[in-house]
Amino acid sequence: MKIKYLLPILLFALISASACKSTTNPGPTGATGETGATGPTGATGATGAAGADGAGGPQGEAGATGATGTDGTNGTNGATGAKGATGATGATGATGAAGSNGATGATGATGATGAAATVSNYIFTNQTVFIVGLTHFVVPAITQDIVDKGIVLVYFRNSGTTTSWNPLPYSESGNTLNLQDYGVGYINLKSNFTSSGLDIRVVIIPGTSLTTLMLHNPGLNLNNFDQVAKATGIQ
Repeated sequence: MKIKYLLPILLFALISASACKSTTNPGPTGATGETGATGPTGATGATGAAGADGAGGPQGEAGATGATGTDGTNGTNGATGAKGATGATGATGATGAAGSNGATGATGATGATGAAATVSNYIFTNQTVFIVGLTHFVVPAITQDIVDKGIVLVYFRNSGTTTSWNPLPYSESGNTLNLQDYGVGYINLKSNFTSSGLDIRVVIIPGTSLTTLMLHNPGLNLNNFDQVAKATGIQ
């Protein structure tokens, strides 16, 4: 709005100035008018487009590879020292004289005879064996040590008689009676017939005692109960 009023004033001033030129003597210079107010700043124009990047310069050439230095020379080996002289062999010492034999010592006393073999003896009277299955007997003297190293002998006879004991295994007229097996605390008999009224005798000999028994009784027949009883002290 201030610009509108300012323009007529400026125009009027120009006209007045022109009129004054026609006079012979110009009048005095009028006072300087007040500076008009600064008009508003115009809007900023749009930013122009960025110019294209210039082309990249060429890559510089690689510098030349430097020359390889020469290897240093190896030093010379020192001279081998001279071998020392072999020392003289020492003289062999003289053989010592043989010592005289000492006097023979007196013969020691004969040791006491070892204890008789420790043998266990069981008698089961008036027993029955069966054709079916096994006949089982409990024998506490059969330990694991007996199973591993000892021997178990079994004999039988008719109850109430004084006839000799028959060793197992037994076979007569097609009838058989055998020691089937044994283990800790028992034996099992196997029969192919059924019979009652039998006495069964079980003899248990430890392994170490068996060795001693045979050593002191050469030719001992273990199938003969009378010989076994005599050798072991069984009554």
